[in-house]
Amino acid sequence: MDAEQIVTTVNGAVRGTPSTRAEGVTVHRGIPYAAAPFGEHRFAAPAPVPFWDGVRDCSGFGPPPPQGKQLIGAAHWDPDTSLDCLVLNVWTAASPGDRAPVLVWIHGGAYIVGSGAEATYEGSHLAAEGTVVVSVNYRLGFEGFGHVPGRPDNRGLLDQVAALRWVRDNITAFGGDPGNVTVAGESAGAGSVVGLMTMPDARGLFRRAIAHSVPGDTITVDTARRVSESVVKAAGVPLEAEALAALAPEEILAATDVVLSGGGTSSRGVRTKAFTCYAPVVGGPELPQEPLAAIARGAATDVDLLVGHNTEEYRLFTELGQSVEIDDEEALAVTAAHLGLGEDAVGVYRSVYPDASLRGLFNEIRGDAMFCEYSVRVAEAQAGAGGRAHFFRFAAQSRTMQGRLGACHAFDLPFAFGNLDSDLAVFLCDGEPDEGLRALSARMVTAWRDFAATGDPGWSAVRPETTVVRVWDVTDSVQEGDDSPLRGLWSKVDFAPR
Repeated sequence: MDAEQIVTTVNGAVRGTPSTRAEGVTVHRGIPYAAAPFGEHRFAAPAPVPFWDGVRDCSGFGPPPPQGKQLIGAAHWDPDTSLDCLVLNVWTAASPGDRAPVLVWIHGGAYIVGSGAEATYEGSHLAAEGTVVVSVNYRLGFEGFGHVPGRPDNRGLLDQVAALRWVRDNITAFGGDPGNVTVAGESAGAGSVVGLMTMPDARGLFRRAIAHSVPGDTITVDTARRVSESVVKAAGVPLEAEALAALAPEEILAATDVVLSGGGTSSRGVRTKAFTCYAPVVGGPELPQEPLAAIARGAATDVDLLVGHNTEEYRLFTELGQSVEIDDEEALAVTAAHLGLGEDAVGVYRSVYPDASLRGLFNEIRGDAMFCEYSVRVAEAQAGAGGRAHFFRFAAQSRTMQGRLGACHAFDLPFAFGNLDSDLAVFLCDGEPDEGLRALSARMVTAWRDFAATGDPGWSAVRPETTVVRVWDVTDSVQEGDDSPLRGLWSKVDFAPR
């Protein structure tokens, strides 16, 4: 890299800018890794980027993919936004030839919102610690995960694979080691990560994986087709590639809103609205097997894994806007039964959380169903198959809203990135974080850095007979064994594609 922060990629030269957040770090924003996925490329696998002449200015983030405003974390998008959205960003303090470890970040957002440009994911602090950081945009919602006859499913995952191939082919010029790549993500990004661990197209593109709050949610091809049938009905077009390609992105977003507005839980149970109707599609050539099952069969034993979840995941949603109606304990029991739990499930949760309200018990059950149980099973499956897995729980408590959020979904992210001055962190910390929280962030940054470099985050790996748990908190701890009575409740629940 020269004094003007110019790097030559396989498609052309790009100019970055010095980071304003960490000395010695250069940022290249908005580098295209695939062609704009519209026009002739609509609903297709990602296509190569055209070459360009001269030096491309990469001082600003590229456009986010089309998305609505349904969820926290949505990026600003409107019909006037450029559709050239398959871009990535690189933070580095390394020089060509340094062979620094690389961390490729895949954002979350229920597979329908988000972008790699979010302030929480700013990579300067990790880059200053010696890691080359890459964040990625990928197609979301129907564009990325909707079933279109004659087109590949899981186009969002295929975008991520294309970004990893870009890293393989280009990261040496930024001082990174293409043979030491860690793919990392949270929430839907973590679901993407475990999918990539088992995707044939992703083999050999990364050595390690970090997955925070993995959602146990995949769908069959038949379910994906039924979702698409609902979307095209709302849009007033046939389920055909040409008819769908004739729709503007905002028209498909509006049709998805109609589908989501009609989704939710049966009136006999807890009444809520669905977050998303999209998820990775299992059963096709892109993702042949459900990831947890594939990992248990040994599909990813060559990938080092760092995986975990927060202790009060679901409170983010119920305390920040999701409508939840619970008539009585019987309604909660119906919802637990829908999740595959036994008749005594509510009683067992009550024994573990004796002072919790019905809403509080619902938060615990839904958090376990959506993130916690699946995350720990991924770690145990990897270890049981002969691979290496390190497991954690993030337990530091948010202080905002009188502490009602607890260790909620996404609270861990600004700590791991070292971005405690981001808007998300300031909100969840209820202002300026104290020294205890800052020290926790420093330890988590170090763990990510060390894991990306060596595969060892600083505590013992899960063993087939013992689930070793690192508990991240103001005062950390390591527990030998995961003996919560709630694990027994979930032991007979499978996470087969819905």
